[in-house]
Amino acid sequence: MKKELFAEFSKYVSLNILAMIAYSCYTLADTFFVSADLGADGLAALNLAFPALCIINGTGLLLGMGGGTRYAIAKSRSEHEHADKIFTNAIYLVVLFSVTFVLVGVFLSKPIVRLLGADETIFDMTNTYLQTMLFFAPAFLLNYFLQCFVRNDGRPSLSMAAMITGSLSNVLLDWVFIFPLKMGIFGAILATGLAPIISIFVIAPYLIMKKNSFAFAKCAPSGRSIVQVLSSGVPSFVTEASSGVVMLVFNCIILRLAGTVGVAAYGVVAAVSLVVIAIYNGLSQGVQPVLSRKYGENNPSDVQSVFRYALAAMAIISVILYAVLALCAPSIVSVFNGADNAVLQEIAVGGYRIYFAACPFAGFTIVLATYFTSTGKPLPAQIISLLRGIIVIVPMAFLLSSLFKMTGVWLAFPATELLTAIIGLILFLKVNAQYHY
Repeated sequence: MKKELFAEFSKYVSLNILAMIAYSCYTLADTFFVSADLGADGLAALNLAFPALCIINGTGLLLGMGGGTRYAIAKSRSEHEHADKIFTNAIYLVVLFSVTFVLVGVFLSKPIVRLLGADETIFDMTNTYLQTMLFFAPAFLLNYFLQCFVRNDGRPSLSMAAMITGSLSNVLLDWVFIFPLKMGIFGAILATGLAPIISIFVIAPYLIMKKNSFAFAKCAPSGRSIVQVLSSGVPSFVTEASSGVVMLVFNCIILRLAGTVGVAAYGVVAAVSLVVIAIYNGLSQGVQPVLSRKYGENNPSDVQSVFRYALAAMAIISVILYAVLALCAPSIVSVFNGADNAVLQEIAVGGYRIYFAACPFAGFTIVLATYFTSTGKPLPAQIISLLRGIIVIVPMAFLLSSLFKMTGVWLAFPATELLTAIIGLILFLKVNAQYHY
């Protein structure tokens, strides 16, 4: 029985980690091609606008993971009508947020760019990237949403195929739009915006042929269902969107400490950081359907086993990630330093070795938050996610940067993740003492 459980865990987790690595590669592709074409100014513009994409992706996860978790629990309890109502109410939310993001792009992109701190040198590039991104928000939201529901519908391989296809097309289109077609930073975000549309086309036959179990229900928006979806999705939203919050705060601090070159150097660190977080997100998204189903079946023994598998996988991944990033930092940075800027190289390499010491703590908190959400305990998951995403990281960044300058900026992330991991462990021991983990 446990062998079958481990095989199921391995299938879901491996497919989702591969998918998230592929999906996050659009960040590396944008960073690499923009650096090669536009240098430090292009990197700075990209980095200033990118937090908005983290918020859009986080919203997609908010609705997809929140809805998918509640859907899986309801399905495992044979509450099929309720499951379809959850899906339908989640779709209502997708439409609402899509319209909101597009309207922000139409009317507020320039004020937001000014707020982000873009100067005259990079204002137009930053605005182009941000506004185009917001226009494509409906595609980003629907793509994340459908992939989460397809995964919870027992088709993790289809979800992975859709994500990888979109990601590879993004890399190819990045090169075509930026170099042969000379479209600059608009080409970079256009490629990124088309990627989720391509992913949706991969999933479409599954829906058109009605192989899926989830379906629209004839129901008005339900406050109860909407609250369930949002409360279960908050940890996933904060995990993704917090990357944008951290980038926003760090950009403001680094602009003051090291100027545009410092922001560009941080962009090189942040691009790889998003890939690292994506790997942990892949682990947590892979484990979520299995945990939710076992919880819905009232099987605490299997819940315990799956959680232990997830922690072991997280520990192995963390050791490998930090070893590679610490040892290969100069080579990795030089790939994105197309202009061979010595100041950028020095700042970024130093940042890698400090910043990514957070790997095991970040992995633990992400997996723990997913465990809580998947087993019907959204409150501790929300506490953990808010601590690491906003409540601790923001004051920590200002405090440590004032004490240790750029070193303090890099230290803020691992210090935050360590503190949050300790608090998360205390919550886990308190809330789950009855399982004797």
